[in-house]
Amino acid sequence: MAPGWLDIHGHFFLPQTAAEDVEFVKASHAAHFMISEAPQFKPDKMLAYNDAAGVGMQMLSYIPLTTRKLQQANDFGLSIVQKYPSRFGLLAALPTDEPGEALKEIGRMRSQLLQADGFAVTTMRGGIGLGHESLRPVWAELNKRGEVIFVHPNAYLKGQDGRPSPLIDVAFDTARTITDMIYSRVFLDFPEIKWVFSHCAGAFPALSGRVLLLGTESWVPNHKGIKTDDIKKQISSIYVDTAASAETGMEPAVRMVGIEHVVYGADCGVPCSTERTMEENKEAVRMIAKKYGDSEQVGMNGFKLFPYAEMRAQS
Repeated sequence: MAPGWLDIHGHFFLPQTAAEDVEFVKASHAAHFMISEAPQFKPDKMLAYNDAAGVGMQMLSYIPLTTRKLQQANDFGLSIVQKYPSRFGLLAALPTDEPGEALKEIGRMRSQLLQADGFAVTTMRGGIGLGHESLRPVWAELNKRGEVIFVHPNAYLKGQDGRPSPLIDVAFDTARTITDMIYSRVFLDFPEIKWVFSHCAGAFPALSGRVLLLGTESWVPNHKGIKTDDIKKQISSIYVDTAASAETGMEPAVRMVGIEHVVYGADCGVPCSTERTMEENKEAVRMIAKKYGDSEQVGMNGFKLFPYAEMRAQS
């Protein structure tokens, strides 16, 4: 058994100049995200927290806005895994607004001697959502390979009502994305992909019953003829992580997908998370998991998705 939990939701960033850090803070403030400084990726600091938190393996991801930076981020992420193979894994970012480039990046990441553990995408990129028809060749390739895809809400959205998007907007962003993917048959047509949605799938667990009840009514556009049983099957196939949402979000998610499809996520490495909030969330995960039989299960579930990472963690 691997030592410690697997955390699927760790963030990293490329090194920036002081001027770039200043611009990052300005842009964050314009989006109502009142941070005092730009985040810095410090692996030793993250490992120190992980040691204290009982996390043995952490998956890192970062999805920059441009394809060139995205490729640089993937290369930098692999270099971190190479330095700390028993502690970090990489979910390589894909530019889903450029399907051709996404296919190239899949090939590039899978041709490396040290490979990424899976892939990461954002809910919306360049106006293209994950249910868009242009992405079907990308999903087909990932389906053929049986990949894990981690789905993070759009971190670049400006928050509504004068508050930052990480507070509540990300939850609705995720819910809209899952709903669109259901009507686009993504989960049905590409069943070998394991989709992991962050933050307990946002608002979707609370809305899933509504989608099941009303989703096939005549007044709902349904161009691909999705049936109620199709909706049930698609919902039950997804995975969720617990990042910053366990206290009130985990039990609805468990009822929706089962405890086996819930994996631990800390949301480590970003300004919206602190050691206090991550610890409070982790204790909620442990408490709720215990109701289903084993307080450690959710923390260990991620290793079933990433067997190679489990091997590295044991070394």
